[in-house]
Amino acid sequence: MQSIVNTHQAEAWNGYEGEHWAAHQDRWDAVSRELNDHLLAGAAISVQDRVLDIGCGNGQSTRSAAVRAARGYALGVDLSGPMLERARATAADEGIDNVRFEQGDAQVHPFESGGFDVAISRGGIMFFADPVAAFANIGRALRTAGRFVFVCPQEVHWQDWFVAPMTALLGRPPGPAAPGEPGMFSLADRDHLDKVLRAAGFETVTATEIGVRMTYGRDADDAAEFFLGMGPARFLLSQTGRTQADVRPAVRAALRPYEQVGGVHLPGRFWLVSATRP
Repeated sequence: MQSIVNTHQAEAWNGYEGEHWAAHQDRWDAVSRELNDHLLAGAAISVQDRVLDIGCGNGQSTRSAAVRAARGYALGVDLSGPMLERARATAADEGIDNVRFEQGDAQVHPFESGGFDVAISRGGIMFFADPVAAFANIGRALRTAGRFVFVCPQEVHWQDWFVAPMTALLGRPPGPAAPGEPGMFSLADRDHLDKVLRAAGFETVTATEIGVRMTYGRDADDAAEFFLGMGPARFLLSQTGRTQADVRPAVRAALRPYEQVGGVHLPGRFWLVSATRP
C-alpha cells in the first residue's frame, strides 16, 4: 500500500469499523442498494469505459461498474484491508474478471495519469483531510473530459437513517456539522461542494437531489442490533460508560415507526454530483 495521509480513517477502516462492514457485507449492500442504483444511472458507464471507484469498500459498486464496462474494466480503491479482502472474494465468486482492487489513500495514491474515463464514489469521498487535494488527485487520474460522479449526504436533518437512532443513543438530536469539517456531512452544503470541486480543477459541476430508502434490518429489533454494532455507536457508548443493553430499548423504539413490508426502511436525502475534468 502506498503512503497514507488520512491516518485516522485508515485506523478506523482497518480496525473494528472495516471489520464490521466486511463481516456484514450483505447487510451493508442492502443499506446502500438504492444509492448504488442512482450512482450507476448517473455515471452512465459505457461498455468500453475504464472506471475508477473511490472508497469502494466491499466492492458492490465496483463490481456493478465492471459488469457495465464489459470491454473495459473497473478499479476499486479503499483504505480498508478487511473490506478489500471481501471485495476480491466476492468478485471471484461472481466470475467478474475485469475488476481489481487496490488498498490506498485516494488523496495521494499514484493513479495512472489520464488512465480512466469515469471516476465514481458511493459515499466514499467525504472524509479526506484535504478534499481539494484529494479531488485534484482523482482529476489527474481522468482523461480530458473524463467524468467524476458520486453521491454524498445532504444536511443532517434530512437523514432519518442517522437522526432517528442517533437521537435515541445521544438523548438529543445530533447537531449540524461545521461546513467543510471532514466527516459524513462535509459536502452537504451545495455552495461548499461546488467550491471544492472547482478549486480541484473540475468544471460543469451539477448536483441533483435524490431521495433514498435505506434498509437496516428485518424489523426494529434486528435493525437496532445492527446499528449498535457499528463503530460510531460503539464509540459513543464507550465515551458514556453505557452498554448496548442500556440503550437498546430506546433505539428499538426509535426505529419501530420505520417498519414496513420488507424491512426497516429509513429515508435520506443525498446529492448526486457530476463534474468534468477540462
